[in-house]
Amino acid sequence: MRVLNSDIEFPAVENAGREGLLCIGGDLSPERLLLAYRNGIFPWYSEGDPICWWSPPERMVVFPRDYVAPKNLRNVLNRKLFTVTFNREFEKVIAGCRFSKRNGQDGTWLTQEMHEAYLEMHRLGHAKSVEVWQEDELVGGLYGMDMDGVFCGESMFSQVPNASKYAFAFLIEKLKLENYRLLDCQVHNHHLESLGAKTIPRKDFIQILRHSG
Repeated sequence: MRVLNSDIEFPAVENAGREGLLCIGGDLSPERLLLAYRNGIFPWYSEGDPICWWSPPERMVVFPRDYVAPKNLRNVLNRKLFTVTFNREFEKVIAGCRFSKRNGQDGTWLTQEMHEAYLEMHRLGHAKSVEVWQEDELVGGLYGMDMDGVFCGESMFSQVPNASKYAFAFLIEKLKLENYRLLDCQVHNHHLESLGAKTIPRKDFIQILRHSG
């Protein structure tokens, strides 16, 4: 397993293991995070573990231009339960993603170190959020890295049913209007699949990433 040193560099993503683990170590400096995302790599690890960098063999994605919301999501949107804002309360959204309770999970992968790193990326204009409101209360949202043509989603949360679905749908619509090529959802899960995301090979994802912007 490759261990990173103080140099800002990564191995080629083709060297990742079967599950996508590429290397460990390094830091979460803005320079390293930007290099990682530009090359299809993201950090994911638990409190107390070394920083782990991943580039899975398949990537869960949405192509905004081709996206058609599935019936279950259209039904939620038609009810007009919420209002949505963009990039207005990033710090509250990342806190919601970090501290909201999730079924089947005792803790969170969003460590204090990651929390602070993405706040810094937001201050630098690279990390952005979607906020979902019920009247004047923030009830859901998501955040991710904006890579100029590709939005790399990181995490989302709901405090009431369907709030994160709302954030997901409105983000896709915004990306479609602004001619983004891809919404990156990182790894497969059944919830994202139910919302219309699909997997593509890593090599296809990297090709799109390198020709965006």
